Amino acid sequence: MLLLLLGLAWRPDGADGLEPDEELVRRFQSGDTEAFSDLVVRYQDRVFTLSMRWMGDTEQASDVSQDVFVALYRSLDRFRGESKLSTWIFRVTVNHCKNRRLHLRRRKSDLHEPLEGLSQDEDAPARQLADQGPGTDARLHRSEAGRLLQEALDRLDESHRTILVLRDVEDLPYEEIADILELPRGTVKSRLHRARAELARVLSRVIGPEDVFE
Repeated sequence: MLLLLLGLAWRPDGADGLEPDEELVRRFQSGDTEAFSDLVVRYQDRVFTLSMRWMGDTEQASDVSQDVFVALYRSLDRFRGESKLSTWIFRVTVNHCKNRRLHLRRRKSDLHEPLEGLSQDEDAPARQLADQGPGTDARLHRSEAGRLLQEALDRLDESHRTILVLRDVEDLPYEEIADILELPRGTVKSRLHRARAELARVLSRVIGPEDVFE
């Protein structure tokens, strides 16, 4: 499964024991700034994960994540609940990632350097699954597979990379992905199919397609 090979553990909303998103938003809009801290606790890992899979570099992903939460803090008072809060947060994250990569390109930054250095970031905090008993060889295999997958993701078309992360890493439903990307549901499904095929082709020489997706 892609989620496991990337070395991530997905947790559903509410698993942190905090109040529902709607209540946290209501409290914040009523002047309780502590509610925003609770939202950060709930979404910081998922925003970082999405940013990391987009940027391919922990430092860039960290910068993007900080920018995302600054933007959310400044605009949350205008949120009217016309979509799920998570949908809105992920849309903001995707847009920030696109803007950051465009900025890097314009500065003619070497975008391949993060790919070559990913193995040095395997110990990044909160990016590894909790130890559930597999031996050292199994953990090393998963770490290596995660590195290869990250390199492959970075070589994909941006639209394909985004939809793979939203569906196969974040495990979001098609309807929410359609809202985030502002696309018809049918387009999301067809694009996901093409993205998985493209990823499988990139990985075909090192990882079998049956090892990437369920």
